[in-house]
Amino acid sequence: MRGLHYPFENTPIPGEWQPVAEGIYWLRMSLPMALDHINLYVLEDDEGWWIIDTGMGLDSTQKAWNTLFDGPMKGKPVVGVIVTHMHPDHVGQAGWLCEKWRAPLYMSFGEYYNARTFSTMPFDKVPWTTREYFIGAGVEQDYMDKMRAKMRGFGSIIEPMPLAYHRLCEGDVLSIGGRDWRVMIGSGHSPEHVCLFNERDQLLFSGDQIIPRITSNISVMPSEPRDNPLLRWMASLDRFQKDLPAETLVFPAHNTPFTGVHKRLSYLREHHEDHLQAVEEACLTPQTAVQLLPVLFSRELELTQMNLALGEAIAHINYLVEAGRLSCQTDEKGVHWYKTVSAEVATRAGRDHHKDPAPLEV
Repeated sequence: MRGLHYPFENTPIPGEWQPVAEGIYWLRMSLPMALDHINLYVLEDDEGWWIIDTGMGLDSTQKAWNTLFDGPMKGKPVVGVIVTHMHPDHVGQAGWLCEKWRAPLYMSFGEYYNARTFSTMPFDKVPWTTREYFIGAGVEQDYMDKMRAKMRGFGSIIEPMPLAYHRLCEGDVLSIGGRDWRVMIGSGHSPEHVCLFNERDQLLFSGDQIIPRITSNISVMPSEPRDNPLLRWMASLDRFQKDLPAETLVFPAHNTPFTGVHKRLSYLREHHEDHLQAVEEACLTPQTAVQLLPVLFSRELELTQMNLALGEAIAHINYLVEAGRLSCQTDEKGVHWYKTVSAEVATRAGRDHHKDPAPLEV
């Protein structure tokens, strides 16, 4: 988007890294999905290496890490593993890395225990609460059958989680490589997403909280069907806009490092405001969550994308219901129908420009 600057022309290939600041190295691992990569980072300290995010629990990811351990990281141990949040592409190799190096894991409370919970949940059957969630959204039985057939769960793509961790809280400071990194906690994409900010050099490890070219998925999960993550997401955008200097160099988990964080944060808020207004306008006639998917996503969604897309639609719905802008009626089959409370909903010209081609698969 306009107003962003990308200072690095090249991207590292798996098994290699690229220096992006003194003592900071950018590496990239492959992902088996439409979003085909994740950015990871290594910080050099006198005592050894600190890793920020770990990659998905795949053999290819471990192979890439071992190439680095036998190459540029040789001669120093890994002394700390920091995971920004619970999603498999970030936490997937944490257990293996911590065990291999006997290194401590650093996460926030909400992210660590959600990762522990989701990685050990049985996925051999769909619980009644999950069925109720999908029925309420207007999902047909054949979709739930297909979903069950493809369901593997977190545990199939992450290494077993470490059984101990060091809790990261808002305002904590980690001193690594001659820099102080302040913990900034965001929310919405995940419960207590950790970002690390160095004020002196204006550097930010943003994880999925701020990404330059794609929008982070903001979803309601079947485990918490009345959640309002979009409200927390918007509050986080406002907070980061206020607390980050305009010239901060951002190291995101996807796409490439960039500057122009204020413009990006403003765009993300506008993006969701446009989506909220589009949903509100569509609900002048009662709609289900499934019927609202074309309002938010401009192309046909694959089965693998449907859960994230549906979760994002419900996130926008729950935001509007809690704000008193939508009402909800449940029919005899358990399907929820949403209707705009005010008949004076103005059309916002050009909102289709902000439709997502697909949800972010993280």
